[in-house]
Amino acid sequence: MLPSPVILRTNRLLLRELGTDDAPFIVELVNTPGWLKFIGERNIRSVDQAKTYLEEGPIKSYRENGFGLWGVSLKESDTLIGMCGLLKRDALAHPDIGYAFLPAYTGKGYAIEIAQATMDYAKTKLNITTLYAITHPENVASIKLLGKIGMRFKEKLSFKEGEDSLLFSNE
Repeated sequence: MLPSPVILRTNRLLLRELGTDDAPFIVELVNTPGWLKFIGERNIRSVDQAKTYLEEGPIKSYRENGFGLWGVSLKESDTLIGMCGLLKRDALAHPDIGYAFLPAYTGKGYAIEIAQATMDYAKTKLNITTLYAITHPENVASIKLLGKIGMRFKEKLSFKEGEDSLLFSNE
């Protein structure tokens, strides 16, 4: 297995490309209560389903856009603890930043550390000046984090019937 390319480093974390070898981590992450409540069911229950998700999602996005959802790992151990990155959605004019962490790693400042670094990377390395973020209206922790990294509420969106999302922007 070749090491995954590192996108950036912070004091405590590494942001790196995800590969199909990370499928067991994906199965765990997308089935956490927080993911299911605030991001939504992905019907990923097996390693094979997670590999398909990775190939059709993040890996395809790296190839097509030069960015995607990346793996967040602890610098000291390379243990994957979450995802953070940029998504290009047809419904939005600009890429949006997204993040999710395993429950054991929330409340430790990792999300703000890597989200801020990802925004800086988008601006300085990818020349993306306008970024959006989408969150569930009840995801108070995410809304607070977005405020801390300079994102402001823009409008309410409805991607799926009966489900509103809040759109934030750095501009």
